[in-house]
Formats: sequence, C-alpha cells, structure tokens
Amino acid sequence: MEHIFTITHGYQWLTVIWWLLIGLFVVLYIILDGADLGSGVFSLFQADHEERGAIMASMAGTWDANETWLVVAGGAIFGTFPLAYGSLFHYLMIPLMVTLWGIILRAVSLEFHHHADRSKHFWGWGFGAGSLVTTFAAGVSLGAFLQGFSLSAGPVPTFNGGALDFLTPFSLWTGVTASIAASLAGGVYLRARFDRDTEIYAKALRWTNWMFYLGLIAILSTVIWTALQFPWARARWFGEYMWVYGLAGAVVLGATWEMRRASREQRDITAMLWLGAIVFINFGTMMATLYPWFVPGTMTIFDAANPSNSLSAFSYAMLGFVPVMLSYNFYQAWVFRARLHKLAGYANH
Repeated sequence: MEHIFTITHGYQWLTVIWWLLIGLFVVLYIILDGADLGSGVFSLFQADHEERGAIMASMAGTWDANETWLVVAGGAIFGTFPLAYGSLFHYLMIPLMVTLWGIILRAVSLEFHHHADRSKHFWGWGFGAGSLVTTFAAGVSLGAFLQGFSLSAGPVPTFNGGALDFLTPFSLWTGVTASIAASLAGGVYLRARFDRDTEIYAKALRWTNWMFYLGLIAILSTVIWTALQFPWARARWFGEYMWVYGLAGAVVLGATWEMRRASREQRDITAMLWLGAIVFINFGTMMATLYPWFVPGTMTIFDAANPSNSLSAFSYAMLGFVPVMLSYNFYQAWVFRARLHKLAGYANH
C-alpha cells in the first residue's frame, strides 16, 4: 500500500489540489452555515415569536451565500471525482436526502416567514426544525462516510450494499455531536449579532455556557470512538507522525481555551473567530488522517479522480471563481456586521 502515498505523475498534483479545495469548500460551509443552523436549533427553545423572527432576520443577508459552498463542493466532487460522486451519493442517499429536505424546509421558512401573516408561527418553527434536521442528517452522513462502504467488482465499481448500511450507532452519534457543535456555534454567532442589552443576547450567553461543555464531551467521545473503531485512524494518530497529530491536538486545546476566555469576557467576535479556527484545524487534521483515501478503506483520491485531460479542463473553467466567492463572502459579512435589536430585526423580517 505504500505506493499510494507517492505522487508519480504531474496530474496527480492536480488531483491533490482539488481534493484539498473540496475540503476547503466543505469546511467553509461547516463554519459559515453551521452558525446559521445552530441559530435555528437555538430558536426552537425560544417561545417568543418575535425573537425567532429576529434570529431569522440576523442571517437574512448571508444565509443563502453561506449555503453556496455546499453546492460548490458537490459540483466539484462531480467534476473532479465522478467515481466517488456516484458511489458515495448512492451509499448516502437517505441521509443526504433528509439533509436536503431540511435545507428546503429551512429556506422556505425563512422566505415565507417574511411574507406570512397568520402562519408566521408555523414558519418560525419550520425554520428551527429544518435547521435541526439538516444538522443531524449531515452529521449522520459524516459518520457513515468515515465507516466506508463496499464496492462491486468491474470496470466501473459501484456501491453494492444495502440502503440502510449508513445507519450505525457511530453515525447516529456523529449526528448528535454535529447538532451539539452547531448549537454552540449558533449561540456564539447570535452573541456577535445582537446588542448586549437584548434578551436574545442574555439567552445566547447562557446557551453557549451549556453547549461549550456538552460540545467538549461529545467531540472528545467522537475522537475516542473513532480511534477505537477505525484502524486507519489509529495507524495515523499513533504511528510515525504521532507528534504532528499531538501538536495539532495541543493547538486545538489552546484555541479552545482562548475561545472560552473570549466568550467569558464577552469578546464575541473574537470568540467566533477562535471557534472557526478550531473547526478549521480539526477538519484539516481529519483530512491529513484520511490521505490518500477519498473514502476510508473504499477508494483513494487517485482511484476516484477524473482522467488528467478532464481534470485540467475543469480546473481552467472553475478555479478562477474561488477567489471571487471568498471575496463575496467577506464583503457580505462586512456589510451585515452591525448588531441587531430584537424588535428592529423583527420589523425588517
């Protein structure tokens, strides 16, 4: 198996670059839309319909752009790793379908709530329910992805398992972990978006205190479970480069300490940035653990990649859009950076 770690052709560098870019697209989605989804989960626990409307208004200018990264990631997988796209999406058909339903419910609720009169309460709850369903199902998909799946023999290997192969105790747990982590991100985000004298800010302050400790327990449990269940993870974490993963873990612990300190001191933007850094480092560590697998134990990135000429053409067509999208996201965040008040946000939604 050692040969799969060696890049022997120039186009394989392009394969690695696209794999890293897809990872970047996914982690940007997790960081940006994860906060929106967590805010929706938070809204489920708020009885005041004006507060739910204000939470929805706080992301009215950015939520659709945040979701764009998920679309871009899916399109990039289709264009650069078609074998993985076909088999992986077949394997994850049910949880990804549920994720899509949640995204649709959330998006429809955000738009209809703005125009509704008698049904505002219904769409407010729809926003929260759609956020929770999306987060949980996406977390289940991630856990199922880490488990890998079986492929048929032949010139074009395809998924040949059962429809419920994705459903295991581990994947259900990663769904719970994702929901808790997003809830923490949502609370941190709302504290950065609302005036400190509002009730929403006070509730989000209490919410993040609880979710911080629940998140620590859930994430540490997931890491331990991963190490116990998957030989490929143990081999990396406790192998030759154990010191690298240990260093990454120490950096994450330091960033967690700084995020918690910033949160206690009500430096809300700083806490949000530290949380984003934690997610980014954790995701990067996961990708380093996976390499060269695209799906652990199922196919490598080189097995799943498009032929070199197709990959080159896709790169020429698409790579120029990446800095444009990054600039657009930054500009949106800057434009909508002002803090909100509950009634002001509700009146405009």
